[in-house]
Amino acid sequence: MQQPVTIESAMTRAVELAARGLGRTAPNPVVGCIILDADGRIVGEGWHERAGGPHAEVRALAEAGRSARGGTAVVTLEPCRHTGRTGPCTGALLEAGVARVVVAVPDPTVTAGGGADLLREHGVGVVVGTGRDAAAYGNRAWLHAMTTGRPHVTWKLASTLDGRTAAADGTSRWITGAQARADVHRLRAESDAVLVGGATLRADDPHLAVRGIDGATQPLRVVIDSGAQMPLTARVLDDAAPTLVVVADDADASRLTEARVDVLAVPHGPTGLDLAALLVGLHERGVRSVLLEGGAHLAASCVAADLVDEVVAHIAPALLGAGSPVLADAGITTITEALRLTTTDVTRLGDDIAVTATVRREH
Repeated sequence: MQQPVTIESAMTRAVELAARGLGRTAPNPVVGCIILDADGRIVGEGWHERAGGPHAEVRALAEAGRSARGGTAVVTLEPCRHTGRTGPCTGALLEAGVARVVVAVPDPTVTAGGGADLLREHGVGVVVGTGRDAAAYGNRAWLHAMTTGRPHVTWKLASTLDGRTAAADGTSRWITGAQARADVHRLRAESDAVLVGGATLRADDPHLAVRGIDGATQPLRVVIDSGAQMPLTARVLDDAAPTLVVVADDADASRLTEARVDVLAVPHGPTGLDLAALLVGLHERGVRSVLLEGGAHLAASCVAADLVDEVVAHIAPALLGAGSPVLADAGITTITEALRLTTTDVTRLGDDIAVTATVRREH
């Protein structure tokens, strides 16, 4: 017979399950749920697999069946109390007869929040805060989007030890090895959108779709083409994944729209397109996480506008000495203005190193 588990270990498992939904649930959050019976044994597991599909609590309760009555639901995000494309999770928990609900992170939204209060009103014991840090980190993109009104932006870069992304003659394939390149596809699969600038479009003609991951949901490919001049033969315009072309609001994009290319027009900013307006436009389309893949000038513009939230750096043990820098001028002129980050993960990928760090915003 299965042994009882602690609430903490159940929450750890729920966080692991929630991560399976990354890149698949937008505009909804990723959520994991564990159902324990009255004796503390796991009798149901679930996670939110896709937007419009059953929520984590509903899936876990279905697996638990009658064993949920008198038991405990351990969930990474406060159960919703509103009816959207699916019914409220609070109603499902009450109907199942659970006696207690343990929540990691409160829901910050007006429409879905308040589920804990509703459960308490119906006599269910609710504990909030268990495993909060891990659950919030796993759901950081959605939480960020809900509190700021724009997607969470992760800048992915690949460079040599001395910070070069290409040699002096312009060659750049391949700076990093096969494992690091495969990790890029994982990052794409876990993101709602992938963003590149016009320089990268012209230089590399990138494809930006996910490859090598079975069952991956393709992210929205977002390409900045201010003047609406990109060739209709560009690889991002194939049918492997959806694509959005971002143009200036004073550009003539009729050539693209007549070819049935999805276009978003945004105003000019001080040094190019208004990137904050671009992110708001993506948020309105349901995008909650953006993977910024290039290039150095677009990354610098995002850094200068304080729009980068996280950096994933794939660093190769190689030296070039000359060549293209990983980051262009971001308006930082002195060491006290340096953008500081907190390292959250360091992983070896073959000979390369992947460093993940979050931007500090004490400033």
